[in-house]
Amino acid sequence: MTLQQRRDLAFLVLAGLFLGTMGMLNILGLTRFLQLGSIGSWPIVVAVGALPYPVTFLCTDLISEIWGEQKASQLVWVGLLLNGWIVLILWLGGTLPGLAGAPEATFFEVRRLAFGAVGASMAAYLAAQFTDVRLFHFWKRRTAGRALWLRNNGSTLVSQLVDTSAVVLISHYGSHVLPVRPDAPVLPQLVAFIASGYLFKAVAALADTLPFYGLTAWLRHWLEVPGLGSELGEAEGPSALPEPPTAGPAPLGSSPPEDRGR
Repeated sequence: MTLQQRRDLAFLVLAGLFLGTMGMLNILGLTRFLQLGSIGSWPIVVAVGALPYPVTFLCTDLISEIWGEQKASQLVWVGLLLNGWIVLILWLGGTLPGLAGAPEATFFEVRRLAFGAVGASMAAYLAAQFTDVRLFHFWKRRTAGRALWLRNNGSTLVSQLVDTSAVVLISHYGSHVLPVRPDAPVLPQLVAFIASGYLFKAVAALADTLPFYGLTAWLRHWLEVPGLGSELGEAEGPSALPEPPTAGPAPLGSSPPEDRGR
């Protein structure tokens, strides 16, 4: 396998994992809520769609580190298109006529919950992922490529808070799909949802620090990306070809190559 093939394969694996996770979490979304424990009387409740979400930030951080800000931003936009594709298929599936007598209740319940989740997640997704990419490169520039842990955690912890807050608030006020108790004040329940979701995502973000270090070191070695914090340039991207060498200027007083020997 050539060097360029290895670089293409690594990018495709990370992009595929990112996009596949995005599609899965938008379908699962709010179909079930899990209680992962409790702190005193406060239950830690997380939507099942949030379980794979921290993986998306690990993927964009690795792509940002190796391929740069532009490739990571392009992947975020492709993820938005994927969200739109999911909404289109769900809409078509509910609009086209169904087979008489076939059970449909499960599909329409998943469709209802997915519409609520996708509507909230699309806005939260753009805000959180672009916050993550921008902050990652902000810390990378400020530290001159050093302090890998800072740009990994410093970007993800902030972007996860943006994502969790936006998803909870839009899901409730925009789609009304959160399991809120009508006999209790709404605001404390929403704060509890945000705090639970963010706690889970923050722990996952801190836990991926060592894997991020290991994967970054391995990718730099396997893809031959030398230098502290260096990135694959535009000329070394997945679709570019190496440029032919160019001849330097001739020394003063020397004859052009075609004139020599005359």
